[in-house]
Amino acid sequence: MNKIIIVLISADAEWNVLRNIFQDNSINLSPFGEWFLCNSEQFSEITEAIIFMHGGWGKVAAAASTQFAIDKWHPILIINIGTCGGIEGEVSKGDIILANETIIYDIYEQMGDSIEHINQYSTIIDNSWIKKPFPIPVRQYLIVSGDRDLLCNEIPNIKANYGAIVADWESGAIAWVAEKNHTQCLILRGVTDIVGENGGEAYNGNIDIFIKNTEVIMGKLLSSLPQWIMKYTFYKQSTS
Repeated sequence: MNKIIIVLISADAEWNVLRNIFQDNSINLSPFGEWFLCNSEQFSEITEAIIFMHGGWGKVAAAASTQFAIDKWHPILIINIGTCGGIEGEVSKGDIILANETIIYDIYEQMGDSIEHINQYSTIIDNSWIKKPFPIPVRQYLIVSGDRDLLCNEIPNIKANYGAIVADWESGAIAWVAEKNHTQCLILRGVTDIVGENGGEAYNGNIDIFIKNTEVIMGKLLSSLPQWIMKYTFYKQSTS
């Protein structure tokens, strides 16, 4: 097989959108979910083999599936596309975040220094290979990750401590494992819903807002994905 690029999809809702778009691909199973070797004409100009994999939601599944993909396919690039929640006043629905740093923030140390432990699970992502103009408008910024949706009463602390504008469940784990394996990583997340100190628009039975906007975000990211990959291909060719 040619050089391989892995596209990890985390949440079930995100994967469902992708499966509806790529219906003609032969599906395989991993311990974490479905995966397939993409045969879409959309990627016909790309020399690398593109494997889409459902890695699962949350830090445990994200970390384990990232390591599984690296061990099985030895990819030259891991891409994670998906969704995130936005902090009120900092972003708008539909904004795309190109992660340049991830922080796993839901670590609560009561015997030592919490900051020291959180720093252990913070990752700087090298995006210097992505030359402008970007395929689609993005905000290059950090993403905070935790095994939960944003808690309204924690938003002031998250903003003050990390300068956060968005949060998700998996980016921190994926970036951390990729770095430990010296594997290039690209993370793109789109804002599906806004959360403020007084509540979240997709909370309390309004999950349809998340589902509907996930379809929009994933469509936008998948349409631009070949262009992001071509930028990586050009970079590798220019540096080889």
